[in-house]
Amino acid sequence: MQENLFLVVNPKSGTGKIKSELLKVCNTLTRGGYSVTVYPTSKKGDATAAVANLGSNYSTIVCCGGDGTLNEVITGVQQNKNNYNIGYIPSGTLNEWSSGLKISKNIATAAADVISGRREALDIGKFGPNNYFCYTASFGAFTQASYSAPQDVKNVIGQLAYVLEGVKSLGNIKPIHLKIQSDTDVYEGDYLFGAVSNSMSVGGIIKLHNAGVVLNDGLFEVVLIENPDSLADLNDIIDAIATKKFNRKCIKQFKTSKLIVESGRKTDWTLDGEHVVADRITEITNLNKAVNFIIP
Repeated sequence: MQENLFLVVNPKSGTGKIKSELLKVCNTLTRGGYSVTVYPTSKKGDATAAVANLGSNYSTIVCCGGDGTLNEVITGVQQNKNNYNIGYIPSGTLNEWSSGLKISKNIATAAADVISGRREALDIGKFGPNNYFCYTASFGAFTQASYSAPQDVKNVIGQLAYVLEGVKSLGNIKPIHLKIQSDTDVYEGDYLFGAVSNSMSVGGIIKLHNAGVVLNDGLFEVVLIENPDSLADLNDIIDAIATKKFNRKCIKQFKTSKLIVESGRKTDWTLDGEHVVADRITEITNLNKAVNFIIP
């Protein structure tokens, strides 16, 4: 008997290549034993609403889009409460989480890997009462780049668009005073940037390949960059980002399962590249092994 598969497609993600590849993807999934229902999104929030209302007669949901579309699918799954298997066919610009999972950026290969891949329970993050993220929640410098880089520019120059937007933001960024409570410590100061992640990289700029990242250990990797007191401190921060070595005076790096973030005002954050505004007190929680992901 064929299993029912719900295929969420964002036709506007990345360069829009999925529109010419969709029939091949459907053929691959059908030959793999699935009865496929295709759901194309047309606006922000479509994927979350569709998945949240999906019935229990589906065993698998496959997301064909970018990081933002995958975030919507994961959010819908958390609202739905059914235990779906989740596949990912990356077709966006950055596709950061898929890179850490070794999911191919070739659409045909990624579709075939949905059929042959293994299921593994992975962590996700819960941000406040109603928001979720797959790989990162971040604020400050470089953060705005992920949601302000124009789509047509991202389509042409890809990841470089994020870097350029990030560099542009450095001249305008103002430090944010935060009090952050982890599992074991309290950090308070003026920060240029912060990231709570379950990924090998953040925004294509902050790389964590040497941080011992495990995607289902129940722990976030946290990086906090303090406001530099001097030009030497700023150069040290830039060198840390370039060399991926974060053991510096202005940088705090640690692991934790939960954070309580306090600010004197509402703060702009990005969740998997999507803009949100956090309340003055926000709880960020690691949901250990909360999603069943299909990986090669």
